[in-house]
Amino acid sequence: MVYCNELADRIRAVLAGIDGARGATEQQMFGGLAFLVGGNMAVSAAARGGLLLRADPAASDALCAHPGVERAVMRGRPMDGWLRVDDAAVAADEDLARWVRIGVDYAASLPPKQGPPK
Repeated sequence: MVYCNELADRIRAVLAGIDGARGATEQQMFGGLAFLVGGNMAVSAAARGGLLLRADPAASDALCAHPGVERAVMRGRPMDGWLRVDDAAVAADEDLARWVRIGVDYAASLPPKQGPPK
């Protein structure tokens, strides 16, 4: 798995400052390093660079209007609620923080996932 360690560290720093994201977990997913809130993916340091971001599917059009943001393509289909945010769009710390917050807010709005049975 290849992802940018520096970007992952920057995401960790942002998450540490978000009350709802404290206790976020990390998991290798989609070839990158994903950060989960309540077991739901919020944001990932993507293998292709930049972020893979979860967001409200209804907000996809508005979010994709930002430079460097597009729907993620999975199995050949662009997916509402899954966004690719390129490196240039998260180069500034305040831009990264804004995108991470969007992912955290959406993940926190979802029902928590249950862990494996014990």
